[in-house]
Amino acid sequence: MLMIDQLMEKIDEKSNPTVVGLDPLVQNIPKFIQTDAVKEFGNTRQGVSKAFLRFNLALLDQLHPLIPAVKLQMACYELYGEPGINVFNRTVERAHELNLVVIDDSKRNDIGSSAKLYAMGHLGKTPLFKGEEDVEKSDFLTINPFLGSDTISPFVDQLKENNKGVFILARTSNPSSKEYQEALIEGKPLYTKIAEDIHSLTLDNLGARGYSPIGAVVGATWPEEADQIRQAMPHAYFLVPGYGAQGATADGVIPSFDQQGYGALINSSRGVIFAYQNPKYQSKYSVENFAKSSAEAVKDMREDLLRSLSQAGKLPANW
Repeated sequence: MLMIDQLMEKIDEKSNPTVVGLDPLVQNIPKFIQTDAVKEFGNTRQGVSKAFLRFNLALLDQLHPLIPAVKLQMACYELYGEPGINVFNRTVERAHELNLVVIDDSKRNDIGSSAKLYAMGHLGKTPLFKGEEDVEKSDFLTINPFLGSDTISPFVDQLKENNKGVFILARTSNPSSKEYQEALIEGKPLYTKIAEDIHSLTLDNLGARGYSPIGAVVGATWPEEADQIRQAMPHAYFLVPGYGAQGATADGVIPSFDQQGYGALINSSRGVIFAYQNPKYQSKYSVENFAKSSAEAVKDMREDLLRSLSQAGKLPANW
């Protein structure tokens, strides 16, 4: 079964088209976890990394019955060097043990042989002096297309060989993205050109349900454009950032879904993992039960999305 079909199967199991971003920030880790980490490891990178791991594992244990997938922003982990990368890897392992799809949000790419190395490093096997090692890795990777089609090909090769997937940046959620992504290329915005090229790639990689493991990142902050992009890429699953903390609403993400209520995976990071700081949840749970606050936030997000899908006539019948 292709990875995209596995993702859709898990979305159906949970009746939930959401992905939670496990993007820990040192200043937002609960104080009791910080205190324990400093006592054991000092005010060090290792101490912060141990706190991140404890934080992530607690969240996974509470959230895995509710969500189909998690997304890890690599920048949060690379900042702490080897200890941080170890936390990334251990979080991926635990998420897989809990039967979750994992998205590696690294936005990688480069030219020539470097692109191939990135593709192997994030999606493929690791070459050794003799043969290669099959290391446990994430299921999807975000990649940057702006270096051209020849830099995308190595990632497509690796996802085919290893049954993985990619989400290619098409229309990102940040306000200044328009400075480049709306630039006209042959009379059309650059993001439209990228969408058309992604569509061409999907046609040779279709799963059983009509979607490809080659998807796109389409920000929730551009709902009118998302509808246009959805028409241009009928076989590409969308990874949709921008809901919640970045200002997008449930109604704003609906254009990213197809008419059957599939095709989009809506991300929330800060609004879920730091929900214990929200007065709405503080009245129910103590800081020590921070992961339960996150579970409540996931339930609220799911209800919000399903309500909007229902109002739009797009709620899947089996949900």
